[in-house]
Amino acid sequence: MASDLSGRVALVTGGTRGIGRAIVLALAGAGATVFVGGRSAEAVDAMIAGSGVADRLHPLPFDVADPAAVKAAFMALQKQAGRLDILVNNAGVLKDAVIEMTSTGLMAETLATNLTGTLTCCQYAVRLMGRAGGGSIINLTSIIGRVGFPGHTAYGAAKAGVIGLTLSLAREVGGRGIRVNAVAPGTIETDMTAGIPADKRAALVERIALGRTGQPEDVAPLVLFLAGDGARYISGQVIGVDGAMAM
Repeated sequence: MASDLSGRVALVTGGTRGIGRAIVLALAGAGATVFVGGRSAEAVDAMIAGSGVADRLHPLPFDVADPAAVKAAFMALQKQAGRLDILVNNAGVLKDAVIEMTSTGLMAETLATNLTGTLTCCQYAVRLMGRAGGGSIINLTSIIGRVGFPGHTAYGAAKAGVIGLTLSLAREVGGRGIRVNAVAPGTIETDMTAGIPADKRAALVERIALGRTGQPEDVAPLVLFLAGDGARYISGQVIGVDGAMAM
């Protein structure tokens, strides 16, 4: 079933590049009005200007790691749109560090953005969606949150936390017509993965049954499906987009 999101309002955090940008374009292409989140107002404006669907996009720059900024952003969204039907929690940071070299600052930054930021956005989204009779929340976790990866303990902890958040929230708000699911990408070609050394990249590809890394456009169609009516009975699921890397 093709997703028709005409008349619906979506927010995508971290929507200026990579997976987030692909998701913004997919939702807008299906007819949704999309608020584009990002820490930099300049990056948000540039993304919208070059999107080709600027008439369906609205800038909403804010830092998900700042609770006051999250509150202000959702208040602005409510004032402008009056509702929220779809939330995609995509914003995230990834910094490599073996456990002995993982500073408390890196831990705090990783958890604040990848986990606490997602939780805070969910909190405000549930309030808006509950008033409207339902909605769809899609949280971006990671294959690392499912199976782990050396040098990414803080990131893995945060993304595993997103899975627990998703499962618990799905049970809590299902009675209000709100669906909550998680998407767990594998190795996707984004700015986050651009710096992987060639030897490590080759080793990663060897573990992928489909024999290649993914593209942001491989993730966006699943998010689009979960946002629409074709997924109206799907909630509390964690779905991988990883080329059969995690099995």
